[in-house]
Amino acid sequence: MKILLVDDDTFLRDMYATKFIECGHVVTPAVHAADALRVIEADKNFDLMLVDMIMPGMTGVELMTEIKRLVPDIGMKSIVLSNQGQDQDIAEAKAAGAIGYIIKAQSVPSEVVKRVEEIMKEVA
Repeated sequence: MKILLVDDDTFLRDMYATKFIECGHVVTPAVHAADALRVIEADKNFDLMLVDMIMPGMTGVELMTEIKRLVPDIGMKSIVLSNQGQDQDIAEAKAAGAIGYIIKAQSVPSEVVKRVEEIMKEVA
């Protein structure tokens, strides 16, 4: 899978990127939403965006909404990877088009990779 990983936490972003790369995926990191939009402007061929909910400038939900507005025909799926786990957060993410929602604190990185792969198989 070709993954755009959007998280403002450098440690977590690097840790998840490393784990996904170890499992054979191609990962492009983005520090925040504006960075992610620049990456997508240059390359729209991602299979998946893993996105945090809380970032400076724009939330994960706002980023998903903006991508749909700017690139309505993009085939990229989105999964939220966040520590925000309230029912309202999950509902907002799903309404914005997220196909999955993973709470960081409930899974070690290898479990996150496995769950992401499962979610992507379910929607294939």
